[in-house]
Parts: sequence; C-alpha cells; structure tokens
Amino acid sequence: MPPSVPSPTRRVARILRTSLFAQVAVALVLGIVVGRLWPDTATTFQPLGDGFIRLIKTVISPLVFCVVVVGIAKAGNLKAFGRIGLKALIWFEVASTAALLIGLIAANVVSPGSGMNVDPSQLDTSAVDDKTAGGSLPSTTEFILEALPQSAIGAFAENSLLQVLVLACLVGAALLHLGHTKVPKILPAIEQAQEVIFAIVGFVMKLAPLAVFGAMVHLVGEYGLGVMKTYGKLIILCYAVAAIFLVLLGVALKLVTGLSLWKFVRYTREEMLLALGTASSESVLPRMMQKLRQAGARDDAVGLVLPTGYSFNLDGASIYLSIGTLFIAQAVGVDLSLSQQITVVLVLMLTSKGMAGIPGSAFLALSATASSLGAIPAGAVALLLGVDRIMDSMRVVTNLLGNCVAVFAVSKWEGALDTDRAKKMLDGEIAFVEEDEADEGKPKTEAPASEDTSQTGKPSPEGAAPEGAAVESTAPEDAEVKTPAK
Repeated sequence: MPPSVPSPTRRVARILRTSLFAQVAVALVLGIVVGRLWPDTATTFQPLGDGFIRLIKTVISPLVFCVVVVGIAKAGNLKAFGRIGLKALIWFEVASTAALLIGLIAANVVSPGSGMNVDPSQLDTSAVDDKTAGGSLPSTTEFILEALPQSAIGAFAENSLLQVLVLACLVGAALLHLGHTKVPKILPAIEQAQEVIFAIVGFVMKLAPLAVFGAMVHLVGEYGLGVMKTYGKLIILCYAVAAIFLVLLGVALKLVTGLSLWKFVRYTREEMLLALGTASSESVLPRMMQKLRQAGARDDAVGLVLPTGYSFNLDGASIYLSIGTLFIAQAVGVDLSLSQQITVVLVLMLTSKGMAGIPGSAFLALSATASSLGAIPAGAVALLLGVDRIMDSMRVVTNLLGNCVAVFAVSKWEGALDTDRAKKMLDGEIAFVEEDEADEGKPKTEAPASEDTSQTGKPSPEGAAPEGAAVESTAPEDAEVKTPAK
C-alpha cells in the first residue's frame, strides 16, 4: 500500500507547529492587520514585545561573559585575542565609514527633503526632548571610562556589554595565567553555566511570535500607515541604500571568506524576521552567537566581535544619520557645501560610536551634527520624529548583518574560522542544533579528541584514552573475561 500523503491543512499545521520562521511570519502579518483595523489596541499589546525583550536582556550579559571567558581559556593565547579585537575595530571603522559615505552620496543624488520648504520655527521641539530624555552623547573620554567596570555586579545589572567584555577578558586572562591545574573547577563551571543560559534562551524564544505580534500591533496602531505617504521618498531611499550596502557587504564577505551572505540570511531567517518585527537586535544576540559558533567561527571571535559591534559597528544607523542630516538641511532650505558635508562625515564618525543603549541616540547624534555645522537649526531634527520608528527595522537588520559579516571576516583574517564547516552549514548539509538539546551541533573548536585538556590542560600520553572514556575490548566476543581478585 503506498504511503498516505498528508492533506494541505495538515502540512500547514505541521509547519506552523515546527517552524519558528513560519510562526513569526504569521505573527508579523496578524500584527499589521490588527494594528490597522483596531489601532486603539496598540498600547494593549505593546507589553508582549517589551516583555520578550526584557527576558532576552536578562541573559545577554551572563552569556557574553561565559562565551568570552571560555573562548579565551580554550584558545590559550591572550595575544591572539588582542589581535582579534584590533582587527575587529579596523573592520568596524572601515565598514561604518563606508556606510556614512554611501548614505551621503545617495542623499545628494536623490535629495529626499528638497521642496518641503519647512519653517523650523514652526516645529515642536519639545517632542525631541521627550525622546532623548534630556540625555547627551558621551565624549570620547567619558565613553572610554564608561567601558571600564566600576563594579562587577553593576556591569551585569546595567547590561553594559562593553563593561562585561572587559570583565570577561580579565577573568579569561587570569585563568590562562593560573592554568587549569590551579583552578580546575572554574572553567567547567562557567561552561555549565553557559549551557544553562542557552537552555533559557531556548525557552524564551518560544515566545518570539507573541513578541512580534505585539510589537507590530503597537507600531501600526500608534503611528499608522499615513506616515508612509508623508515621508515615502525618505523611507524608500534609506531602505534602498541599506540594500545596496548589504550587497556590497555580501561581495566583501565572498571575497574575504568565500561565503554567501544570502545563504547566511537564509540560515538565520528566524532571527532576522524576529529582529525586523521587534526592531531590536538585542532580542536575537544569544541565538546569533549560537548560530555563528555552529557555523565554524571560533568561540573567542564570536564572543568578542559580535557584542563589541553592537557599540562600534552601527552600519544601519550610519546610513540613517547621514541621509537624515541632509534630509533636514534640504527640508529647511540649507545648501551644504562640500566642506560642510565632509564635516558631517567626521562628526558622525565620532557621534555614531557609543550610541547603543542611549535613549533617542539618533536624535542626539543629529542634534550634535547640526550644532557643529552651525547652518542647520538644531530644532529641525523634529522633522524625523514621525518616521524614526519606521527606520528602526532598517537600522536593526543592517546593523545585525554588518556585525555577523564582521565576525566571519575577522575570524578568517585571524585563522579562527572553519570555512568548510561554515559552507556546509550555510548550504544546509549540517543542521543547526539547539545547544541545550545536543552536543553534536557544536562547532569543533575544542581540543582534538586525542588530547584531554578538560581537567589538567595537558595532553594525554599518546595512545592513552581520556579519563572516563570507554575502552573498546580487543578480546573475542566469546572469550571469558576474568576479573582480577581484589
């Protein structure tokens, strides 16, 4: 009897039950529909998205700490870790500067704000103050000091990724200095804590569809679709420039590593859709770390490059800031000279760093840029209030992909990338496995099987089996096995 073919209804039900991507996609569409039909429910569903992001944020700092410490300890070379950090900063600066320049060129060509003839004195700037909560961007000295932890507990409590990274580097360096023989239980304990955190991430990710639904209802209900008509030219330009930048980023990734950015997007489609729906790259940081590790990037490279990029490599924000600055100038009738536009790039290169985690940081950066030029009224940044939330999705996805590409590129540059495994993973030959469910899904970044470094840090004698490993008997199956007398 031929096997029965499941009905279309059953196939759809099975996909919805097993595929996180399908669940998030359906939630995204439902959120738009509900927000459009019942806009009064926007604030009712907002806690779904906010609650999910809160849960994810609780595990980000401890997860980054564990991954970095384990990565340093297993790499066994603090100098290599320092090289990874330096190469990452070089990549970040080149990529973010390229994003600024591309955005600036596009804004000059398209002129999204021309013809608006806005009188800045008629704009309500109080909303900008509410958006920024009276804050300001830190100076270079303040930024460096803020990156240094004042309290070990405070770094985790405040979710300051840079402070957690510094603390993790110190702990990893201390473990290398002391050696596994002096502190044999610390590294295994941190590895076990890491497994617990990944299990928590797995639990929380099951709530992702609810988070996307709530976030989309709030977005459409609160801001409506009318803003698309008013700022259509600006929105289309920003998204088009982001797409062009990602194409160039994909070419760079192919040249440096031989990997395909499109295949990576397909590999991480659930995380991309979740970031798009919640407008938060932090919501997918733990899962992205898992997927990058399983795709052949070494632990220390993933643990250092990805979290650092959240503060230093904001490619999507750079595109938005450069286009937004020229849009404001064009809207109020100010024609910026070439020297003033170069000043815009130089100022944004500084102000775009350290924006993460600061309320209304985009408006603070735009205000600082306008003030440095002296030609644009600072209050004109209020023009972007209505469209800022629409731009979040572009910024988040571009930032996230830019940082993931940086992980692969820096890992390849440092020799910390298993390219064969990465290609097989992106081609679907190796399936992604939740790290709390099976050990087989982990990338092989540990010591070779013939070397037991888990307890003593020293390799076992040649031919000797690691402690606790089963030893295959060479005796015939029917041979009598004699137990020596005690």
